[in-house]
Amino acid sequence: MTQPPNGEPRYRLLTGPDDAHFCRRVSEALDAGYMLHGSPAATHDGNQVIVAQAVVWQGPESTPVQAAVAHELEAMEDELKSGD
Repeated sequence: MTQPPNGEPRYRLLTGPDDAHFCRRVSEALDAGYMLHGSPAATHDGNQVIVAQAVVWQGPESTPVQAAVAHELEAMEDELKSGD
């Protein structure tokens, strides 16, 4: 597939409260063939932490190195969340 699924743009900025739903949205984008682009950003709206993560479409053209980097980043994020 050379284009993102469901007519999605090649670049997306995912935003929302820092919760499990946001993490699932980022994970779903990665599963669909997007790659993380840059570092996540976080702010506080007075009530909760709001986060943002840019993703770019790589699709089947992504290299094994890109896939390995994405996997390692996910593992690091999971480790940070679990407090290990």
